[in-house]
Amino acid sequence: MSGTSTVTIEAATQAAFPFSALIGQPELQRALLLAAIDPGIAGVLISGPRGTAKSTAARALAALLPSVSPSLPAPFITLPLAASVEQLVGTLNVEDVLRDGRLRLAPGLLARAHHGVLYVDEVNLLPDALVDALLDVAASGVNTVERDGISQQHAARFVLVGTMNPEEGDLRPQLLDRFGLSVALVNPANAEQRTAILRARLGFDEHPLAAAEQHAGEQARLADAISAARAALPRLTWPDAVLHRAASCALAAGVDGMRADLVMLRAARALAAFEGRTEVTPADVDAVAELALAHRRTEGTGASAPKPQADRHPAPPMAANQRADRLHRDPPANPAPEGDWGALPPRPEATTRVLSLGGWHEKKA
Repeated sequence: MSGTSTVTIEAATQAAFPFSALIGQPELQRALLLAAIDPGIAGVLISGPRGTAKSTAARALAALLPSVSPSLPAPFITLPLAASVEQLVGTLNVEDVLRDGRLRLAPGLLARAHHGVLYVDEVNLLPDALVDALLDVAASGVNTVERDGISQQHAARFVLVGTMNPEEGDLRPQLLDRFGLSVALVNPANAEQRTAILRARLGFDEHPLAAAEQHAGEQARLADAISAARAALPRLTWPDAVLHRAASCALAAGVDGMRADLVMLRAARALAAFEGRTEVTPADVDAVAELALAHRRTEGTGASAPKPQADRHPAPPMAANQRADRLHRDPPANPAPEGDWGALPPRPEATTRVLSLGGWHEKKA
């Protein structure tokens, strides 16, 4: 069909580096797991230099999400910088309404990301109109499509992951605040950690099936834990001590508004659910506070939120990371691919075009 393009939805299980095999990124793993448990947290913003596993981690997370059906794994959708608002939110075929009273929706990327991951690389370079639209939907889980006074809503619950390189510019403070959690990555600082990362990545590139089998047990445990935590969320409440702790952390950080407090509470509840506990505690707030406050803290504020207690809430996937150095010790037969191992190649994305209807004649003067 001439002039028609479609969006390719990548199966999350195809060539996905195991989430549990990520090395040296416990805070990133924690933030992504919490956002996966409660998409209402409104996503994770990851900043850092090139090649620090930002896109690799996002793709790996999608492989852990519950599938809609055995034959349809969780989608992993990339939002290109050149996307239009219609490509993002979708559009309505108004001609059908005028002709036969039917309202037909041409779904956009938000609809296609439902139950999966919506990945936005270089989100700081995305037009503000697109950032506003996707953040609204990420927080509410509902997308509203409007055209010519007609509107339609559909569910759009996904894990939003935005990445950016600070050297290329910052997000406006108003947009920064809309992201629930944030993680700032740095380059590995010691040779041992870099060696472990190289060994794991080269082993996966050479023998992806063997790598998947190596981490299959931990991957299954994480996937089951996400599903169980999602089901447990409605049963968990926030005691007054937890509310007070979140408020105190937000005040100490000098943040504007109440969004930071709410995100901390949601993230603390998600952590408690992930660990299989029946109540949220102030320690849970301490464990997630910096993830919610780092990008909201008022510039020049000296006070900071307490650091997560490493002994109280260890990063869930670290047990698998300790096994990564045993993954394929033999040197690879072929050279590793060049370039940033965590980068996604550019890929055009578009919504399905609404075809014009036959039988409509041009208006004569």
